[in-house]
Formats: sequence, C-alpha cells, structure tokens
Amino acid sequence: MSQKTPNDTAKTDQDKGGAYDAGAGVLPSDGVTLWQVFLIFLRLGLTSFGGPVAHISYFREEFVHRRRWLSDARYADLVALCQFAPGPASSQVGMGIGMALGGARGSLMAWLGFTMPSAIVLAVLGITFVHFDLAAIDNVIRGLKLVAVGVVAHALVGMARNLCPDVPRATIAVVAAGVMIVSDTVLAQFGVIIGGMIAGFILLRTVTEPESYDAPTSHSTKGAFFALGLFFALLAGLPIVAYFDHSGLFAVIDGFYRSGALVFGGGHVVLPLLEAAVVDPGWVNQEAFLAGYGATQAVPGPIFTFASYLGAVLHAGEGSGTWLISSVTALITLIAIFLPAWLLVIGILPFWDRVRHVQSMRAGLLGVNAAVVGLLAAVLYEPIWTGAIHDAFDIVCVAVAFAILQWRVMPVWALVGLGALLGYVVGLI
Repeated sequence: MSQKTPNDTAKTDQDKGGAYDAGAGVLPSDGVTLWQVFLIFLRLGLTSFGGPVAHISYFREEFVHRRRWLSDARYADLVALCQFAPGPASSQVGMGIGMALGGARGSLMAWLGFTMPSAIVLAVLGITFVHFDLAAIDNVIRGLKLVAVGVVAHALVGMARNLCPDVPRATIAVVAAGVMIVSDTVLAQFGVIIGGMIAGFILLRTVTEPESYDAPTSHSTKGAFFALGLFFALLAGLPIVAYFDHSGLFAVIDGFYRSGALVFGGGHVVLPLLEAAVVDPGWVNQEAFLAGYGATQAVPGPIFTFASYLGAVLHAGEGSGTWLISSVTALITLIAIFLPAWLLVIGILPFWDRVRHVQSMRAGLLGVNAAVVGLLAAVLYEPIWTGAIHDAFDIVCVAVAFAILQWRVMPVWALVGLGALLGYVVGLI
C-alpha cells in the first residue's frame, strides 16, 4: 500500500541536474511508500552506530543531503521539537521523519525498521543470558566510533552552513555550544533552546528567508488529541492497575513506560530510571544489568532497545521452555518504553507543523535552529570527540571519513563497514 504526501508548493526537481538547495525539500512525484520508509530505516538501524547525536546526523545525511526529501530548516525544527519532548530524541526524530513521509503508519514503519536490528540482538542475548565480551571486538567498536565522529562532523558543517549563515545566528550557535560544554545538563539544554528562541525574536526579526520551507503535511488533529490523551492516561493509570495486579506484569509495563515518558535528553540518561525499574525491585541483578548495558554499546540503533534485553533476562535461567516467555516479555518491555515517544510524536507534530509556518514564529525558530547547531557542536566535542580520539591516527581516520562524506565517495553504510574492517585489521597488527 502506498502512502503519499503531496507537495503543496511548486518546487524545482533538484534530482535532475539542479544545484542542491538545502532550503527546500522535495518528495518524489509519486510519493513514498511505507515499504520504502521501512527499508531505509532498517538499513539505518543496521549501520547507525555512535549514539543519539550520531543517529541524528545519519538521518540528516540520508533524508536531507542524499535524498533531499526534507529541508535543513524543517529537519532542524524537528530536532528542536524532540529536544523539548521527553523520550529517546533520535528515535523521535526518526518517527517524525516517518510521519512526514507517510503519516502515523510511516512513523510506525520508521520506528520498526530503526529499532528491530538491535532489539532482536539484545533480546537473544537476554534469552541466552550471554555476557557479551566486549574486549573481543574492542577495535571494531573503535573503528565504528571514528566513523561516527566523521558523520557528526559532516552533519555539523552542513547544518552550520545552512542554518547559521550570518553573524547573529553564528553567535547564537557559539554561545549555545559554550553553555553546553560548561554545563552538560538537561536543564542547560532547555535553557539553550529557549534562549535561542528569545534571541531569534530579538535579533532575527528583520531576517527574510525565501519561501522554500517544506509545506506542512496533513495530519489528523483528532488523532493528535487522542494520542496525547492516551499518553497521559497510561502515565496516570498504569501505576493504579499495577497496584491491583498480583502477577507483576503491569508493574513491569509501568516501570518501562515511565522510563520512556519521563526521561529528557534520551540516550544514557534513561539508565538510572531503568535501573530503578528492574534492579531495585530485584527483578534483574546488577551483574546482568551491567552486562546488557555493555552489549548495548556494541550494537547499532537506539540505546532504548536495552529494554528488550532487560525484558528477556527477567526469565533467563528459569529452565527449559522459557525462551517463548522471555521473547514475549522482551517485546512487551520494548513497546512499553517506546510507546510514550510515539504517542508524543503523533500528538505534538501536527500542531508543531502548523506553528512553525506562522510568520511571527519563524524568527524564534531561526534562533532555535542556530542553537541546535551549537548543541551538536558541544556534543561533537564531548563526549564524541573526547571519547573516540586518542592519537594522530584517529584524527587522520576521522578526516578521511569526513572527506569521503563531503565528496560522496561512498554511501554511509559502506563507510560504516569500512570503519569496522579497519578497526579489526588494526587490532591484528
């Protein structure tokens, strides 16, 4: 079945020899099918190493730079929205892209494709209760980290060029980066985004932008209200149901749902909430928890797929025949932790799509987009650069990866494979 999203404004076909215009996004004339959305995100789920910020950079490379289906402006708006909302930021960005391409079903296909690879691997590890030996693939992971640095750097340069073309916006980005480097907290992140919006209102009111932003897509307002209502109903109702449920199933669902609904910043920030949800009640021991967390670092895709491992390991070691129960539990915990993010995307994005096209809001959003560039710059420095770069050889590898992306020598997935191979070979020397 094909889910089409029309272009409501007349735009030139950039794929037919025209120069790349980062200010406009153009979908294929016959739309984008749900199957296409799934396959694209499945490939990203198999190759996107490096954590949430790297994932956001991989998405930009695929949908803004390579396919040109979204403009840099719209993409930055989406990233900014996901910084405001609780949940896994990179997964929400992916869901938002899927929704822009194929509505609610498109967002579901995007999540399924991006999440499936790592979720299956981690669930299998949990079912077999294998303590993954990261030392065996240390050098492979090193190579993948270096590729991730190159991907983030390439995305940052491209976004800075398009979203910070003048002194006021460049200043906003630099200040935002400085604040985040000094104070890397969720509160600082909120402050930077809100400060960017205020600075935009003050400094960018006279900035005129061409009318080349993607036209808003048609989403159901009723569906948005239903999704938001369900989000809050589950948040309030699950603890009550869990209290009266003696099986413990709804207590597990509640713990993972709250972890996905109440965490800001995504990524590793969710770990304390998950530890409180499964370790403190005694459902998973500390050793198994840490082993699963280590394995999560070795697989691509979102860190929140750690939930599938935890769901599976709840019944590990209970005897033969428990693999089916573990599989079901892994699926339940995976859905529970991602469901809040999906409901928020479905509930908020339609209103965001309308607001961002109001002329009086554009100045503020221009400032927010510049602040997002600063956020990416800060994360590129710490922890991505500081965690991956150890010597001159690493710097050369990152420079080569950046050059490959800049001149489009090979696709990102091939570069990821090359990085893994290089890391493996270096480990043998």
